[in-house]
Amino acid sequence: MQPTLLILAAGMASRYGSLKQIQEFGPSGETIIDYSIYDAISAGFGKIVFIIRENFAAEFKEIFEPKLKGRVAVDYVYQEMDAFVGDHAVPADRSKPWGTAHAILCAKNAINEPFAVINADDFYGTNAFVKMAAFLNNDCKSDVYSVVGYELGKTISEHGSVSRGVCAVNAAGNLSAINERTKIYKNSEQIVYEEADGSTHPLSPDTPVSMNFWGFHPSVFNLSQDLFNEFLDKNLANPKSEFFIPIVADEFIRRNLGQVKVLPTSAKWFGVTYKEDAPGVQASLSELVKNGEYPDNLWK
Repeated sequence: MQPTLLILAAGMASRYGSLKQIQEFGPSGETIIDYSIYDAISAGFGKIVFIIRENFAAEFKEIFEPKLKGRVAVDYVYQEMDAFVGDHAVPADRSKPWGTAHAILCAKNAINEPFAVINADDFYGTNAFVKMAAFLNNDCKSDVYSVVGYELGKTISEHGSVSRGVCAVNAAGNLSAINERTKIYKNSEQIVYEEADGSTHPLSPDTPVSMNFWGFHPSVFNLSQDLFNEFLDKNLANPKSEFFIPIVADEFIRRNLGQVKVLPTSAKWFGVTYKEDAPGVQASLSELVKNGEYPDNLWK
C-alpha cells in the first residue's frame, strides 16, 4: 500500500485573509503546496489528505481539485474545535485551534497506512520526499516513526527570527529529544536562540532541526488521543495552550514506546515566515525550474 501525505492547512485562511490570495510563487502560478504534492507524487505517495477548516472547504477544493484530478487520490479532514475532546467542554473564550498534534488526530478516520505530515506553507525539497517515502515503505512500524532533520543554517530567514524544533540525535541516528526554540536568528555571523529571559545561546549551522516533516505509523492516532486527553485535563482553561506534534514525539520516546529515526537531508528549506521572504522564495523556485529540477508548469 502506498503511503499517504497529510498536509496541515487548517490555519491557512487566517494567515492569508482569504484563500483567493493563496500566494503564487511558481512560473505558472504554483503555490508552495503544489510543489510538495508534485514531489510527493513523484516519490510514490498514493493519497493526499488535506486538514482544513470546514468554513473554507469549498474555496479550497476549487483551487486544488482541478489540478489533482486523475493524478492522486485526495481526501479532506476538518479540524474543528470540538473534535476528539471527549467529555471536555470547549471553553467559550477559546478561538485558537488546539495545535498540530490535534490536527493529526482529526485525520484518524481517514488514514490506515503509514503517512507523512507536512506544513502547507513550507517548501521541503525533492530529496526529503524521496527519503521519507523510502522510510514509510520499508522501515515504518508501530514502534518506529521518523522526522526529517534539516541543517539549521539552511532554514533561517534573513528577515527576522524563526521557530524550530531543535533535535538531539543519538549515536544510532534516532531522536533523543526535541526542543521547540521559538526565537532563533542570525546575530552578525552567528546563529543563536533567545530564551524568555532575553539570554542568547549559540547554535551550530549544522544542528539538525525539525520543519514539521514527520513519518508516522497509524498507531500514532491512539497515542495522540491518550495524550490529548491528558493535555486537556491540564490545559483546558488556558486559551493559548496548544498540543504540538513534538509533544507526541517526545512522549513516545520518553515512555519507551519506540524510536524516532532522524532522516538527514541537505535540502534547502524555504517558506514565508515574513512577507519579505516572498521574493526570495520566488527566486529560489525560478532557479530550480531553470536548473531542470521542476517543469515550468507542474500540472500541464
